[in-house]
Amino acid sequence: MIRLFVLHILIIFLFLLNNSIASNQNIFEDAKIYFEKKDYSQSKFLFQKFLVFNPKDYLSYLYLAKIYREENNEKETEKNLTTTLLLNPKNEEALFMLIELQLDKSNFSKAKELNEKFLLICSKLCNNKSIIAEKINNLEPKKITNQ
Repeated sequence: MIRLFVLHILIIFLFLLNNSIASNQNIFEDAKIYFEKKDYSQSKFLFQKFLVFNPKDYLSYLYLAKIYREENNEKETEKNLTTTLLLNPKNEEALFMLIELQLDKSNFSKAKELNEKFLLICSKLCNNKSIIAEKINNLEPKKITNQ
């Protein structure tokens, strides 16, 4: 009798756990849909809610960085890109976005340092190497020659 009771409790627990996982995944997917519709307020809320239950989900931080970039919130963009890279150091998109952010801030040394990492890991976004190189070259101090 007790074994049967424990078995029922276990089945109910597994059912609830499975529903919770599915519900969480729906939150993430809904957040992406709102992001694609450019409803950044609702998307941000859902990504933040998803992160409460999944604090190591680097993609949510990446999407939040994109939202904050759209809102021109440099500080939060950088914070979320940094978190993305802490959780997934080989995320090319986050690294590329962080390089662009550092270039926009005229932080030449940081951009150059990040670019070196980018060159080592790029596979999908390697075509952006020339974009970064050109921006870095435009920031480098020009040598003045007296003739």
